[in-house]
Amino acid sequence: DELSAGMVGYICASIKKIYDLGTEVAIVVGGGNFWRGRSSGEMDRTRADHIGMLATAMNALALADALEQEGCDVRVQTAISMQQVAEPYIRNRAVRHLQKNRVVIFGCGTGNPFFSTDTAASLRAAEIDAQIILRALEISADAMFKATMVDGVYDSDPHKNPNAKRYSTISFDQVLSEQLGVMDMTAASMCRDNHIPVLVFSLEDPDNILRAVKQEDVGTLVK
Repeated sequence: DELSAGMVGYICASIKKIYDLGTEVAIVVGGGNFWRGRSSGEMDRTRADHIGMLATAMNALALADALEQEGCDVRVQTAISMQQVAEPYIRNRAVRHLQKNRVVIFGCGTGNPFFSTDTAASLRAAEIDAQIILRALEISADAMFKATMVDGVYDSDPHKNPNAKRYSTISFDQVLSEQLGVMDMTAASMCRDNHIPVLVFSLEDPDNILRAVKQEDVGTLVK
């Protein structure tokens, strides 16, 4: 239930590498290290989700600080208004920041309860016409990246089944029909309907971010 300065530093060092390639980088952050609404017991779901949104704002600010220390130009935008600490989310402003080679970090999810940060990521990708996607000037890597603690999509839980099979590619229809749990169903449907492929890979090695941008064989591509 805290920030790991070491891990944040490792991740930001890897993001700096793709930033230096001229890549447009936008990031949707979660807040599970501080708060998980589904574990809040008897608390009202809406209030629990609002607390979770505030947790993502804390992570967004911490990530912004670490990226600035790496030499990146960064802007934080939040879906809940908190103008003393971050910009409100405005689509055109976010696009302009990306065009100016600024990293844009989105906090507070969609700003609405009952929606995950997976849905927030797919929504921002669709709104910004896939410019939220990590896009290098010389490397075509148009996909939404989902960095997790698992190295791809499996046909069953690899932590429980040692014989679980990892897919190199898989369709959204299969993810939805088999409820594989790579992302929530709303996010998966939105990505499918807006033709936004999703690359799922492990963040245990932060340099997987750079490998993904370079289209090396990492993780699972959902398309």
